[in-house]
Amino acid sequence: MENATLPKATVDRLPLYLQFVRTVQTPMVSATTIARNLGLGEVQVRKDLSMISREGQPKVGYPAPKLQRDLEIALGIHERIPAVIVGAGKMGTALMDYDGFEPYGIEIAAAFDNHAQQIPFKHGEMSIYAMSKLHAFCLEHEVKLGILTVPATAAQDAADQMVASGIIAILNFAPCHIRVPSQVTVQQMNVALALVHLNMMVSHTKEQEELQYGKQIL
Repeated sequence: MENATLPKATVDRLPLYLQFVRTVQTPMVSATTIARNLGLGEVQVRKDLSMISREGQPKVGYPAPKLQRDLEIALGIHERIPAVIVGAGKMGTALMDYDGFEPYGIEIAAAFDNHAQQIPFKHGEMSIYAMSKLHAFCLEHEVKLGILTVPATAAQDAADQMVASGIIAILNFAPCHIRVPSQVTVQQMNVALALVHLNMMVSHTKEQEELQYGKQIL
């Protein structure tokens, strides 16, 4: 099945399956084993895997290397995917130093920033170019994926330049909504909101524990 026809919920789980299968030391791996280790439903895992691999055998499972390859193909990471970072501030430079992209086939090809001069400078091995170079770079290197790490006040203008440069998928770390054409996909990443959500869950758990404790002493 082509990746574009997979349900979004299935696509969201595929990286988890891949991460686990890469750690498997046995020739075969079953949906039951994957489900147990990831805390997911066995039926759901089996259904997801059946969409991307035909190698599964009842009561035996999948050949682990072949399943890993099928997952990589389904996720589109069987070949290098170039990406750019727009915004070379604290978040941008932290992502430049992050080595977790490579195992998933993503290569940060360059970074761009309004404060960069016409002559690029370096952050480690990464070249940081002026925003005026973005369009030509993306066309030359066929870049379709971008990571946006600019302040909220600069986000829309930067996003417009990314879209004009041929980028059709944006991972947005800017703390605001950006408007893009319908054919462009945006994944919003808001660390503060994620922490607020976690704090709410902690508070709820604490309230439940206090309520349970109160019932016990009564």
